[in-house]
This record gives sequence, structure tokens and C-alpha cells, in this order.
Amino acid sequence: MKTTVFFIVAAAMLSGPVGAQEEKPVPKDSMRVFIPGCSKGLIFTVGPRTEDRAGGPGVPEGMHLRMSGPKKTIAEIKAQEGSAIEITGLIKRGQFAPAGVGVGGGVRIAPAPSPSGSGVLPNSGFGQVMIDVEGWRGIRGSCPSR
Repeated sequence: MKTTVFFIVAAAMLSGPVGAQEEKPVPKDSMRVFIPGCSKGLIFTVGPRTEDRAGGPGVPEGMHLRMSGPKKTIAEIKAQEGSAIEITGLIKRGQFAPAGVGVGGGVRIAPAPSPSGSGVLPNSGFGQVMIDVEGWRGIRGSCPSR
């Protein structure tokens, strides 16, 4: 009897933390990324790669991402403005691929920007790369002040 109770208690204790640490599955059209940088409002600017996460999909340094996610997480990130952080989240595949066709030697042929009278505002967020933020952590470094 004591042995049965012991195993039930042990199984309950071991199953609790394991369930809490599971990450949600990544959809087939997305990828999970760990991106260092700085935030300002809902915009996250990608910084240089950190040593502990040097690999993975390369989001170019200096790129601006529009963050979405749980209000609590976004509020925590906004409270860190001015400090370097690393966000974890999901990005749709192909969102940050450069436009146009590569012809070699770092040269790309891309369509010209639309004329100014097209009715689309230049900073309307059209074509903005989105990241669905799952979490964040503080890292060493600082953010440039403007």
C-alpha cells in the first residue's frame, strides 16, 4: 500500500513541471526565432547576434519587426525599453526575404517603389514583418539612445 501511494505521489510531482515547460507547436508555415535587440513601443529593432544563440534563422541586424502577443508579455517588454533584450517568437517563413531576384555578387533586381500618388502611405505598416512574441529575456548590452 505504501509503495503504491509513493509511486502515485512521485508521478504527480514529476508530471507537473514537465507540462509547464512544453512549448506550443510551431505551425508548418512559421519558424521559432530568438532575436536580440531593442524595443520601442510595439517595434523591435534587431541587434547583433548573441554568442549563446549564434545559429538559427538569420534575421538581418537593423530590421524592424512589429510585435504582437499577450498583453502582459508586451507590457513587460515595453517596460524594458532602453535595455537590450532577446525575444522569442514565431515568424512566418519568407517574411524577411529580400525582394527581387538575386543575380550574383550581392546584386538584386527588384521592382521600383510605387509613385508617391499611389494612395498608400509610406509608413502605413504595409509589408511590415510581424512576430508573434512568446517570451523575452534580458541580455548584456545597451540600446542606442535617440
